[in-house]
Amino acid sequence: MPLSDRENYLRNARFQGPEWVPMNVSISGASWNQLREGLEDVLVRHPWLFPGFEKGKRDYDHWDPGPAHRAGKRFTDAWGCVWEAAIDGLEGVVVEHPLADWEALDSWRPPDPLLTADRGPVDWAGARGNVARAREAGALTSGGLPHGFLFMRLTYLRGFENMMLDFATGHPRLQELIDLLVDQNMTIVNQWVDMGVDVMNIGEDLGTQTSSIIGPHTFRRWIRPGYEKLIAPCAERGIPVALHSDGYIMDLMDEFRIAGVNIINPQDLCNGIDALAREVKGHFCIRLDIDRQTVLPFGSREDVRALIEEEVRKLGSRQGGLEMICGIYPPTPAENVDALLEAMRDFRTYWWDGRAPV
Repeated sequence: MPLSDRENYLRNARFQGPEWVPMNVSISGASWNQLREGLEDVLVRHPWLFPGFEKGKRDYDHWDPGPAHRAGKRFTDAWGCVWEAAIDGLEGVVVEHPLADWEALDSWRPPDPLLTADRGPVDWAGARGNVARAREAGALTSGGLPHGFLFMRLTYLRGFENMMLDFATGHPRLQELIDLLVDQNMTIVNQWVDMGVDVMNIGEDLGTQTSSIIGPHTFRRWIRPGYEKLIAPCAERGIPVALHSDGYIMDLMDEFRIAGVNIINPQDLCNGIDALAREVKGHFCIRLDIDRQTVLPFGSREDVRALIEEEVRKLGSRQGGLEMICGIYPPTPAENVDALLEAMRDFRTYWWDGRAPV
Protein backbone atom coordinates (compact mmCIF):
# COMPACT_ATOMS: atom_id res chain seq x y z
CA MET A 1 0.00 0.00 0.00
CA PRO A 2 1.52 3.37 -1.00
CA LEU A 3 2.34 5.95 1.61
CA SER A 4 0.05 8.92 2.16
CA ASP A 5 1.42 12.36 1.29
CA ARG A 6 1.81 13.08 5.01
CA GLU A 7 3.62 9.83 5.78
CA ASN A 8 5.89 10.27 2.77
CA TYR A 9 6.72 13.86 3.74
CA LEU A 10 7.64 13.02 7.33
CA ARG A 11 9.64 9.95 6.37
CA ASN A 12 11.55 12.07 3.87
CA ALA A 13 12.23 14.80 6.44
CA ARG A 14 13.50 12.20 8.93
CA PHE A 15 15.58 10.16 6.43
CA GLN A 16 13.33 7.14 7.02
CA GLY A 17 12.85 6.01 3.42
CA PRO A 18 10.06 7.83 1.54
CA GLU A 19 8.65 6.68 -1.81
CA TRP A 20 9.03 9.94 -3.73
CA VAL A 21 10.59 13.39 -3.47
CA PRO A 22 8.00 15.82 -2.05
CA MET A 23 7.50 18.65 -4.54
CA ASN A 24 5.56 21.90 -4.56
CA VAL A 25 5.18 24.84 -6.95
CA SER A 26 3.74 28.23 -5.99
CA ILE A 27 2.81 30.90 -8.50
CA SER A 28 3.18 34.60 -7.77
CA GLY A 29 0.34 37.01 -8.41
CA ALA A 30 2.63 38.79 -10.86
CA SER A 31 3.03 35.62 -12.95
CA TRP A 32 -0.69 34.94 -12.91
CA ASN A 33 -1.20 38.49 -14.15
CA GLN A 34 1.45 38.00 -16.83
CA LEU A 35 0.59 34.53 -18.15
CA ARG A 36 -3.14 34.28 -17.44
CA GLU A 37 -4.93 31.69 -19.59
CA GLY A 38 -1.62 30.36 -20.90
CA LEU A 39 -0.69 29.33 -17.36
CA GLU A 40 -4.10 27.75 -16.83
CA ASP A 41 -3.50 25.58 -19.91
CA VAL A 42 -0.29 24.32 -18.30
CA LEU A 43 -1.77 23.52 -14.91
CA VAL A 44 -4.61 21.40 -16.28
CA ARG A 45 -1.94 19.20 -17.89
CA HIS A 46 -0.42 18.41 -14.49
CA PRO A 47 -3.12 17.10 -12.14
CA TRP A 48 -0.44 15.20 -10.20
CA LEU A 49 0.53 18.53 -8.60
CA PHE A 50 -2.60 20.63 -9.25
CA PRO A 51 -5.44 18.16 -8.68
CA GLY A 52 -8.87 19.48 -9.47
CA PHE A 53 -7.59 22.66 -11.14
CA GLU A 54 -10.21 24.15 -13.46
CA LYS A 55 -9.75 26.78 -16.10
CA GLY A 56 -11.72 30.00 -16.11
CA LYS A 57 -12.01 30.49 -12.33
CA ARG A 58 -9.72 33.54 -12.05
CA ASP A 59 -10.88 37.11 -12.71
CA TYR A 60 -7.82 38.82 -14.17
CA ASP A 61 -9.50 42.20 -14.49
CA HIS A 62 -10.62 42.47 -10.86
CA TRP A 63 -7.98 40.85 -8.67
CA ASP A 64 -6.47 42.07 -5.44
CA PRO A 65 -2.71 41.58 -5.13
CA GLY A 66 -2.99 41.88 -1.36
CA PRO A 67 -1.40 44.18 1.22
CA ALA A 68 2.11 45.39 0.28
CA HIS A 69 1.69 43.84 -3.19
CA ARG A 70 -0.21 46.64 -4.99
CA ALA A 71 2.01 48.80 -7.19
CA GLY A 72 1.94 52.48 -6.28
CA LYS A 73 -0.24 51.99 -3.17
CA ARG A 74 1.54 52.34 0.15
CA PHE A 75 0.54 50.03 2.98
CA THR A 76 1.20 50.39 6.72
CA ASP A 77 1.45 47.06 8.52
CA ALA A 78 0.59 46.25 12.12
CA TRP A 79 4.13 47.13 13.23
CA GLY A 80 3.95 50.64 11.78
CA CYS A 81 6.22 49.83 8.82
CA VAL A 82 5.24 51.48 5.54
CA TRP A 83 5.54 49.28 2.44
CA GLU A 84 5.70 50.27 -1.21
CA ALA A 85 5.49 47.86 -4.17
CA ALA A 86 6.65 48.43 -7.75
CA ILE A 87 4.83 45.54 -9.49
CA ASP A 88 1.34 44.19 -8.84
CA GLY A 89 1.65 40.77 -7.26
CA LEU A 90 5.22 41.12 -5.96
CA GLU A 91 5.91 42.10 -2.36
CA GLY A 92 7.30 45.59 -1.97
CA VAL A 93 9.89 46.99 0.42
CA VAL A 94 9.69 48.98 3.64
CA VAL A 95 10.23 52.67 2.94
CA GLU A 96 9.37 54.14 6.36
CA HIS A 97 10.73 52.63 9.59
CA PRO A 98 8.92 53.31 12.88
CA LEU A 99 12.05 52.85 15.00
CA ALA A 100 14.51 54.73 12.81
CA ASP A 101 15.10 56.81 15.96
CA TRP A 102 15.77 54.67 19.04
CA GLU A 103 13.83 57.13 21.21
CA ALA A 104 10.63 55.94 19.52
CA LEU A 105 11.04 52.57 21.25
CA ASP A 106 9.91 54.12 24.53
CA SER A 107 6.35 54.58 23.29
CA TRP A 108 6.18 51.99 20.48
CA ARG A 109 4.46 48.63 21.01
CA PRO A 110 4.35 45.55 18.76
CA PRO A 111 1.00 44.09 17.67
CA ASP A 112 -0.71 41.55 19.92
CA PRO A 113 -0.08 38.24 18.11
CA LEU A 114 -3.23 36.73 19.59
CA LEU A 115 -5.32 39.37 17.82
CA THR A 116 -3.33 40.80 14.92
CA ALA A 117 -1.08 39.32 12.25
CA ASP A 118 1.38 41.44 10.28
CA ARG A 119 -1.21 42.60 7.76
CA GLY A 120 -4.61 42.02 9.27
CA PRO A 121 -6.56 40.26 12.01
CA VAL A 122 -5.64 36.73 13.04
CA ASP A 123 -8.15 33.93 13.61
CA TRP A 124 -6.53 31.37 15.91
CA ALA A 125 -9.82 29.54 16.49
CA GLY A 126 -10.16 29.12 12.74
CA ALA A 127 -6.56 27.94 12.48
CA ARG A 128 -7.18 25.31 15.14
CA GLY A 129 -10.23 24.11 13.27
CA ASN A 130 -8.30 23.89 10.01
CA VAL A 131 -5.50 21.89 11.65
CA ALA A 132 -7.98 19.51 13.29
CA ARG A 133 -9.82 18.90 10.01
CA ALA A 134 -6.57 18.35 8.12
CA ARG A 135 -5.39 15.89 10.76
CA GLU A 136 -8.69 13.99 10.58
CA ALA A 137 -8.27 13.76 6.81
CA GLY A 138 -4.73 12.41 7.21
CA ALA A 139 -3.13 15.48 5.64
CA LEU A 140 0.16 17.09 6.65
CA THR A 141 -0.33 19.97 9.08
CA SER A 142 1.99 22.92 9.49
CA GLY A 143 2.34 26.23 11.26
CA GLY A 144 4.84 29.02 11.08
CA LEU A 145 6.08 32.49 11.78
CA PRO A 146 5.66 35.47 9.43
CA HIS A 147 8.40 35.80 6.83
CA GLY A 148 11.10 38.05 8.25
CA PHE A 149 10.28 37.21 11.85
CA LEU A 150 13.54 38.38 13.50
CA PHE A 151 16.55 39.57 11.50
CA MET A 152 14.45 41.09 8.73
CA ARG A 153 11.98 42.51 11.24
CA LEU A 154 14.85 44.41 12.82
CA THR A 155 15.72 45.94 9.45
CA TYR A 156 12.06 46.78 8.79
CA LEU A 157 11.77 48.58 12.12
CA ARG A 158 15.16 50.29 12.22
CA GLY A 159 16.11 50.57 8.54
CA PHE A 160 18.85 48.46 6.94
CA GLU A 161 21.79 50.84 7.41
CA ASN A 162 20.77 51.67 10.97
CA MET A 163 20.50 47.99 11.77
CA MET A 164 23.91 47.16 10.35
CA LEU A 165 25.44 49.91 12.47
CA ASP A 166 23.58 48.58 15.52
CA PHE A 167 25.11 45.14 14.99
CA ALA A 168 28.57 46.60 14.45
CA THR A 169 28.50 48.89 17.47
CA GLY A 170 26.43 46.72 19.79
CA HIS A 171 23.88 49.44 20.49
CA PRO A 172 22.74 49.24 24.12
CA ARG A 173 19.05 48.97 23.15
CA LEU A 174 19.51 46.33 20.45
CA GLN A 175 19.11 43.35 22.80
CA GLU A 176 16.02 44.97 24.30
CA LEU A 177 14.37 45.08 20.87
CA ILE A 178 15.47 41.56 19.98
CA ASP A 179 14.02 40.20 23.24
CA LEU A 180 10.74 41.95 22.53
CA LEU A 181 10.54 40.37 19.06
CA VAL A 182 11.43 36.91 20.36
CA ASP A 183 8.70 37.14 23.02
CA GLN A 184 6.17 38.20 20.39
CA ASN A 185 7.17 35.32 18.12
CA MET A 186 7.13 32.83 20.99
CA THR A 187 3.42 33.46 21.48
CA ILE A 188 2.86 32.43 17.86
CA VAL A 189 5.11 29.36 18.13
CA ASN A 190 3.27 28.20 21.24
CA GLN A 191 -0.07 28.44 19.47
CA TRP A 192 1.09 26.07 16.71
CA VAL A 193 2.89 23.74 19.12
CA ASP A 194 -0.26 23.46 21.22
CA MET A 195 -2.12 22.39 18.06
CA GLY A 196 0.44 19.65 17.50
CA VAL A 197 1.28 20.54 13.91
CA ASP A 198 3.56 18.20 11.95
CA VAL A 199 6.01 20.87 10.73
CA MET A 200 6.96 24.40 11.81
CA ASN A 201 8.04 26.81 9.07
CA ILE A 202 10.18 29.84 9.83
CA GLY A 203 11.81 32.07 7.28
CA GLU A 204 13.69 35.23 6.52
CA ASP A 205 16.25 36.21 3.91
CA LEU A 206 19.77 36.15 5.33
CA GLY A 207 21.85 36.15 2.14
CA THR A 208 22.84 38.34 -0.77
CA GLN A 209 23.73 36.93 -4.17
CA THR A 210 27.31 36.16 -3.11
CA SER A 211 27.51 36.17 0.71
CA SER A 212 25.45 36.15 3.89
CA ILE A 213 24.24 39.61 4.94
CA ILE A 214 25.82 39.17 8.35
CA GLY A 215 28.68 36.82 9.16
CA PRO A 216 28.62 33.83 11.52
CA HIS A 217 30.03 35.83 14.44
CA THR A 218 27.31 38.49 14.24
CA PHE A 219 24.61 35.88 13.69
CA ARG A 220 25.87 33.90 16.69
CA ARG A 221 25.95 36.98 18.92
CA TRP A 222 22.62 38.58 18.08
CA ILE A 223 20.33 36.24 16.14
CA ARG A 224 21.04 32.61 17.00
CA PRO A 225 19.93 32.86 20.65
CA GLY A 226 16.50 33.98 19.48
CA TYR A 227 16.32 31.12 16.98
CA GLU A 228 17.26 28.65 19.72
CA LYS A 229 14.52 29.91 22.04
CA LEU A 230 11.87 29.77 19.32
CA ILE A 231 12.89 26.31 18.09
CA ALA A 232 13.13 24.75 21.57
CA PRO A 233 9.37 24.19 22.09
CA CYS A 234 9.20 22.45 18.70
CA ALA A 235 12.16 20.23 19.49
CA GLU A 236 10.58 19.24 22.80
CA ARG A 237 7.50 18.01 20.93
CA GLY A 238 9.43 16.37 18.08
CA ILE A 239 8.15 18.88 15.51
CA PRO A 240 10.70 19.39 12.71
CA VAL A 241 11.56 23.03 12.01
CA ALA A 242 12.09 24.22 8.45
CA LEU A 243 14.08 27.41 7.86
CA HIS A 244 13.79 29.36 4.60
CA SER A 245 16.33 31.91 3.43
CA ASP A 246 16.94 33.46 0.05
CA GLY A 247 20.51 34.25 -0.94
CA TYR A 248 23.89 32.71 -0.20
CA ILE A 249 23.82 31.15 3.28
CA MET A 250 26.52 28.46 3.23
CA ASP A 251 28.56 30.35 5.85
CA LEU A 252 25.65 30.13 8.31
CA MET A 253 24.83 26.41 8.00
CA ASP A 254 26.66 25.48 11.22
CA GLU A 255 24.75 28.19 13.09
CA PHE A 256 21.43 26.85 11.79
CA ARG A 257 22.38 23.32 12.83
CA ILE A 258 23.32 24.39 16.36
CA ALA A 259 20.08 26.40 16.63
CA GLY A 260 18.12 23.20 15.96
CA VAL A 261 16.95 23.58 12.36
CA ASN A 262 15.96 20.25 10.75
CA ILE A 263 14.93 21.27 7.23
CA ILE A 264 16.85 23.96 5.34
CA ASN A 265 15.39 25.79 2.33
CA PRO A 266 18.30 27.22 0.30
CA GLN A 267 18.30 28.53 -3.25
CA ASP A 268 20.04 26.06 -5.55
CA LEU A 269 22.36 27.88 -7.96
CA CYS A 270 23.09 30.76 -5.60
CA ASN A 271 24.57 28.36 -3.03
CA GLY A 272 25.82 25.81 -5.56
CA ILE A 273 24.46 22.30 -6.14
CA ASP A 274 27.83 20.68 -5.55
CA ALA A 275 28.45 22.72 -2.40
CA LEU A 276 25.04 21.71 -1.04
CA ALA A 277 25.79 18.07 -1.85
CA ARG A 278 29.18 18.29 -0.15
CA GLU A 279 28.35 20.35 2.94
CA VAL A 280 24.60 20.13 3.61
CA LYS A 281 23.29 16.81 2.28
CA GLY A 282 22.73 14.40 5.15
CA HIS A 283 23.03 17.09 7.82
CA PHE A 284 19.65 18.66 7.07
CA CYS A 285 16.71 17.64 4.98
CA ILE A 286 17.12 19.97 1.98
CA ARG A 287 13.98 21.77 0.83
CA LEU A 288 15.60 22.92 -2.38
CA ASP A 289 14.44 26.22 -3.89
CA ILE A 290 14.71 25.74 -7.65
CA ASP A 291 16.39 28.48 -9.69
CA ARG A 292 14.20 31.42 -10.67
CA GLN A 293 16.92 33.74 -11.96
CA THR A 294 18.49 32.08 -15.01
CA VAL A 295 17.50 28.57 -16.09
CA LEU A 296 13.79 28.70 -15.33
CA PRO A 297 13.03 32.13 -16.81
CA PHE A 298 15.54 32.09 -19.68
CA GLY A 299 16.63 28.49 -20.35
CA SER A 300 15.36 26.00 -22.88
CA ARG A 301 13.03 23.15 -22.07
CA GLU A 302 16.04 20.86 -22.11
CA ASP A 303 17.92 23.17 -19.70
CA VAL A 304 15.07 23.02 -17.19
CA ARG A 305 14.90 19.24 -17.35
CA ALA A 306 18.66 18.87 -16.98
CA LEU A 307 18.65 21.07 -13.86
CA ILE A 308 15.97 19.03 -12.12
CA GLU A 309 17.69 15.76 -13.01
CA GLU A 310 21.06 16.99 -11.72
CA GLU A 311 19.57 18.16 -8.44
CA VAL A 312 17.64 14.96 -7.79
CA ARG A 313 20.72 12.83 -8.58
CA LYS A 314 23.17 14.86 -6.48
CA LEU A 315 21.02 15.85 -3.51
CA GLY A 316 18.58 12.96 -3.19
CA SER A 317 18.96 9.46 -1.75
CA ARG A 318 16.91 6.35 -1.07
CA GLN A 319 16.79 7.36 2.58
CA GLY A 320 15.19 10.71 1.67
CA GLY A 321 16.33 14.15 2.74
CA LEU A 322 15.38 16.08 -0.41
CA GLU A 323 12.23 17.99 -1.20
CA MET A 324 11.87 20.51 -4.00
CA ILE A 325 9.91 23.73 -4.23
CA CYS A 326 9.73 26.43 -6.86
CA GLY A 327 8.23 29.89 -7.00
CA ILE A 328 7.11 31.16 -10.40
CA TYR A 329 7.89 34.82 -11.09
CA PRO A 330 8.10 37.01 -14.22
CA PRO A 331 9.49 36.75 -16.81
CA THR A 332 9.20 32.94 -16.69
CA PRO A 333 7.17 31.81 -19.76
CA ALA A 334 4.36 29.27 -19.56
CA GLU A 335 6.40 26.85 -21.69
CA ASN A 336 9.10 26.71 -19.00
CA VAL A 337 6.54 26.19 -16.26
CA ASP A 338 5.31 23.19 -18.24
CA ALA A 339 8.89 21.94 -18.64
CA LEU A 340 9.46 22.31 -14.89
CA LEU A 341 6.32 20.39 -13.94
CA GLU A 342 7.07 17.65 -16.45
CA ALA A 343 10.62 17.22 -15.14
CA MET A 344 9.51 17.24 -11.51
CA ARG A 345 6.92 14.57 -12.28
CA ASP A 346 9.44 12.42 -14.14
CA PHE A 347 12.21 12.56 -11.53
CA ARG A 348 10.23 12.57 -8.26
CA THR A 349 10.50 8.74 -8.02
CA TYR A 350 14.03 8.47 -9.44
CA TRP A 351 15.56 6.99 -6.25
CA TRP A 352 12.89 4.29 -5.87
CA ASP A 353 11.83 3.18 -9.36
CA GLY A 354 14.98 1.34 -10.43
CA ARG A 355 16.78 4.19 -12.21
CA ALA A 356 19.16 5.16 -9.41
CA PRO A 357 22.51 3.33 -9.13
CA VAL A 358 22.63 0.55 -6.56
